[in-house]
Amino acid sequence: MKTTTNTATAAADPTWLRTLYATRAAFSILWVLLAFTVGLASWPIAAVLLVIYPAWDALANAVDARRSGGLMHKANATQLVNVVVSALTTAAMVIAVGRGMPAVFIVWGTWAVLSGLLQLGTALRRWKHAGAQWAMVLSGAQSALAGAFFVTQASGPHPMLQDLAGYAAVGAVYFLISAGVLFWRARRSVRVTG
Repeated sequence: MKTTTNTATAAADPTWLRTLYATRAAFSILWVLLAFTVGLASWPIAAVLLVIYPAWDALANAVDARRSGGLMHKANATQLVNVVVSALTTAAMVIAVGRGMPAVFIVWGTWAVLSGLLQLGTALRRWKHAGAQWAMVLSGAQSALAGAFFVTQASGPHPMLQDLAGYAAVGAVYFLISAGVLFWRARRSVRVTG
């Protein structure tokens, strides 16, 4: 009986995932709006935004894992590693913003590759237990590819904040799709059982 409970606890509740995905989408949309407005007008504000983004990812993964059985549950290993990677990226970004956009692109790109692969792993693990994971699989794969692109663009002529904001905007779309699919499935389930 205890094993069944632990397994059930490690599987994320679709209602929780819907809330998580909607919250993450809202945060990303707000971040993108700030990046394209005040971030472009002020480097200190842009620097703060660049540090906040991976810090938010660390927090979101930690809360998600906690709600899905805990960070130390073996099923949540990808989320634990993602928390560590995003926390280290936050610290690295504090240094990178002082060195300019090429350094920012290297840190951001490396983080996007690692966190994307970890998100992909989390989504594949959840595939059987929760809906809308196909969007999270695509998001993780896209993040890894975009991250590799950012690292190569770091040495280009003009790495820009707008490129990173575009990445965050695409991530927001994936989170919105996942939240929407989970909401639609819940509504359909209520209609079928009601």
